Amino acid sequence: MTKRIQHWFAMLVTALTLTLSVSAFASNENDANTNTERLGESVVKSEMAGFAGADYWRAVKDGQQGYTTSPSPEHGVLISVPGQTWYILKEKWMSPLGALAIFGSLAMVGLAYVVVGPLKLSKPKTGRKIKRWSRLDRALHWSMAFTFLTLAFSGLTLVYGKHFIKPVVPTEVWGWIIYAAKQYHNYIGPIFGILLIAVLVKWWRKSLFTMVDMKWFMKMGGMVGKHKGTHPSAGFSNGGEKAIFWLLIFFGIFITISGFILDFPIFGQTRRDMELSNLLHMFSALILICGFIFHIYIGLFGMEAALDGMITGEVDETWAKEHHDLWYNEVKDLPENQPGYDAAQEADKKGDTTQNNA
Repeated sequence: MTKRIQHWFAMLVTALTLTLSVSAFASNENDANTNTERLGESVVKSEMAGFAGADYWRAVKDGQQGYTTSPSPEHGVLISVPGQTWYILKEKWMSPLGALAIFGSLAMVGLAYVVVGPLKLSKPKTGRKIKRWSRLDRALHWSMAFTFLTLAFSGLTLVYGKHFIKPVVPTEVWGWIIYAAKQYHNYIGPIFGILLIAVLVKWWRKSLFTMVDMKWFMKMGGMVGKHKGTHPSAGFSNGGEKAIFWLLIFFGIFITISGFILDFPIFGQTRRDMELSNLLHMFSALILICGFIFHIYIGLFGMEAALDGMITGEVDETWAKEHHDLWYNEVKDLPENQPGYDAAQEADKKGDTTQNNA
């Protein structure tokens, strides 16, 4: 029995010895490989420095230009050191603060819905409809809404996708997602600029501020505070709608111009121009995204029957009286706002009148 135990003990010692020997050999081999790699890097660096000279690489790092046959601007600059400033501003400051602003806006509208609640009509609906938006108006609105939201989604994917999407999907899928987002953003972006011009031409007259809007702002639209539920006077557009309109136009112009510079880098733009355009594009887009979070909240949840007009083109008489009383008084007696009005019959009458006059 004792001999058998000695036998097994000897085998165990032998196995442990072999294991430690293999581990030591592997460790030595890894250390040797690491040392070889470091030596290789050192040799490459020394060869580079020896080939061009330390003064040469010092000049490159300082941004001094060299000789090149390319006529494009800045092609003589091998390393653009100031580009590091753009990278830090974008990745370390703007991206985190932008995410904080977006999530903060979502949190604010959620809190507003819970604490303040939606703005209800003071009286029941009458059932009488008032014409508010034409088919062209609605088509323009929804085209702009779809274009802006999809561009915002694709842009946010480009900026934040590496943090939220890339870690949870296969590499191949992530490659297709980022490629699709980039292509969509580049090709649909110019359409946003065209729609922006159409929106400005169509609605700028209705969006000029007046003293009525100042009073509307002082009462905070009748949505919060001591004036909640008072429905301050307003014309066709109230102060809040006008503010959203000019926010879209102002920052939309910056988005369009900077996007054009980024989309078409063939007009002599330097790296500084591209970096500045990128920062301006991101900042303006984030401002609009946060602004439209509140706009969408009001349309969907914050105000009773606010979305009806952009869906059907008509609003209830009670809604028109309470939210846009000055406009209601101007249009309430128009033929198209009378009960039983038939647009087709009215068009036929106008056609018959024209023929009789001819």
